[in-house]
Amino acid sequence: MTDQMTAAVIGLGSMGWGAAVSLLRAGIATRGVDIRANVLDKFTAEGGTSFTSASAACAGADVVFIFVVNGTQAEDVLFGSGGAVAAAQDGTVFVTCVTMEPSRAVDLAARVEAAGMLAIDGPVSGGSAKALNGEMTIMASGRAEAFDKAQACLDAIATKVYRLGDAAGKGSQVKMINQLLAGVHIAAAAEALTLGAKIGLDLGMLHEVIQECAGNSWMFGNRGAHIVAGDYTPHSAVDIFVKDLGIVTGEAADHPVPLSQTALALFKEASAAGMGREDDAAVAKLLATKGGIKLPGMS
Repeated sequence: MTDQMTAAVIGLGSMGWGAAVSLLRAGIATRGVDIRANVLDKFTAEGGTSFTSASAACAGADVVFIFVVNGTQAEDVLFGSGGAVAAAQDGTVFVTCVTMEPSRAVDLAARVEAAGMLAIDGPVSGGSAKALNGEMTIMASGRAEAFDKAQACLDAIATKVYRLGDAAGKGSQVKMINQLLAGVHIAAAAEALTLGAKIGLDLGMLHEVIQECAGNSWMFGNRGAHIVAGDYTPHSAVDIFVKDLGIVTGEAADHPVPLSQTALALFKEASAAGMGREDDAAVAKLLATKGGIKLPGMS
């Protein structure tokens, strides 16, 4: 069955690249779309078919995954000039893996379905390493028909696919809550480790000990390792959480989200200080500077 399927992945960033390579590994003919020539060359070398045009890649595809940065880009890819939906055959499944406002996810899915396609609101989690191994988690909602048609592709890129309802929006709502926690936990990890450095604790020791204690979180373990190593290579950038926590505070409306607001302010300040494209753990450098200390990797 997988030999007869054709998938397209629009956006070969860290998560999209992992998804595309995982689809190839599963024996699914896969088309990759990106604006970077070197990435497309690399994808061709992996056995994929490379395109610079979303419309060209989606013509004749059975399942299309959208892995762009935000909702605005997703809308443009789907419905803008040379958009994917206009070029696709009826019944193509569009899986929108973008972290965006749930209200926008609902709107885009309705427009995709009105054009004769199938839509899955399917934001992802797990990070670049899990994406590369086909081990992402997908928080998805959409019609059963869409899931049935895309199942082989979903199985190729994820170990967990949560089906959260038959209408778009629920996937993006759950992802929004995940990003609330992730952003707050990164900020908390940065605060904890910089305070530890300020009072003279060895960061490696502190990071190791806390991971065996009740105060640990996945983000403390993962991003804390970046801070201890002084390595801010962007696996997920500061500006991503400016966007994602902005979604949280915007969609929350009149519901109080004080921790999200505080974390968002921290990420915004780090971005304004020139750290927007660095790893999101770089908020620790901002706190260290304010506290008058130097962390590993700081000059």
